[in-house]
Amino acid sequence: MAAIEVGRVCIKTLGREAGNTCVIVEVLDKNFVVIDGSVKRRRCNLKHFEPTDKKVDLEKAASTEEVKLALDAAGLL
Repeated sequence: MAAIEVGRVCIKTLGREAGNTCVIVEVLDKNFVVIDGSVKRRRCNLKHFEPTDKKVDLEKAASTEEVKLALDAAGLL
């Protein structure tokens, strides 16, 4: 499994947004992160998404606009 870090691109696997691309914006603790991207910005359990080997360059707590620009620049949105 890829490292859980800010900027890591992930795919949601559970919930109504399953299958959508998201990016880790902030690591809260060992079980939860904040995600954003093609999904609504929210706290998410690590068990609800699958990290990929892709990573975008983001700072911690980046805005939704910055996340979407980074995903678009990487061709992932």
